[in-house]
Amino acid sequence: MRHVNSDSRERAERFVELHKEGCFLLPNAWDVGSARILEAAGFPAVATTSAGVAFSLGRPDHDFFAEQAAEGRVDRETMMRRVREIADEVGVPLSADLEDGYGEAPETVATTISMALAAGAAGGNIEDFTGDRTRPLYDAELSVDRIRAARAAVDAGGEPFVLVGRTDGLLVGGSLDDCIRRGNAYLAAGADCAFVPGAADAATIGTLVRELDGPLNVVMGLTGNALSMDDLRALGVRRVTVGGSIARAMYGHLLSAARELADKGTFSYATDQIPQTDLNHLFQSRG
Repeated sequence: MRHVNSDSRERAERFVELHKEGCFLLPNAWDVGSARILEAAGFPAVATTSAGVAFSLGRPDHDFFAEQAAEGRVDRETMMRRVREIADEVGVPLSADLEDGYGEAPETVATTISMALAAGAAGGNIEDFTGDRTRPLYDAELSVDRIRAARAAVDAGGEPFVLVGRTDGLLVGGSLDDCIRRGNAYLAAGADCAFVPGAADAATIGTLVRELDGPLNVVMGLTGNALSMDDLRALGVRRVTVGGSIARAMYGHLLSAARELADKGTFSYATDQIPQTDLNHLFQSRG
């Protein structure tokens, strides 16, 4: 188990406090460099993105996979190494994208939470997405048991930790009513915050805020949605993440540069680069 010092405990306590009132943006990083840039921009905390971490390793993110393709998924130990690397190098709280807990059994989810705590995470989300088209979400009762096991692992760890219960119902064609039922069941089972990706319009988000018995996380940036932080704050959202959208935007720039080099033999992509001196300065400081 990782030794928890007063600084890391204080960061985790600050992260817990962020979820008690107001609305804050929790941007998603995929490596130490991206996390340090987000920290330097002044965000009070950062999160990981499983998609960004996977792409940085040349792997696919968790999705609907044929059985053989699932072998390319980033394994739990690799993901935890990345969480630890980032947590050790930033001065703000870090929340970990723990996907489905890296296994179906509640006991597996509990172990994943304990590993995230040991890696220095101040929070983490557990989702109910299976990756199996024949049953895209874990059974509701099992999903609750998984959150309950995660809560027990947090409590056993004895350190502040924000547990997020995520339902992917809207992403797989489920109803808003089912997402509300699942979200409230996860909150009742011990989640500190509910997360419903796919809720992107004011009416849907407003309904979730009214009907959920706890704080709501929404993810923006998936489609360049027009809602702003002011809009989301007015709707009553507690926390806003951006998932893998920053990483995907970065890879979009990389692909454009590669195509320019390969197809045209020109170098205009370099006009938007950050000067090396600026990056050196940023990475030598804590922002």
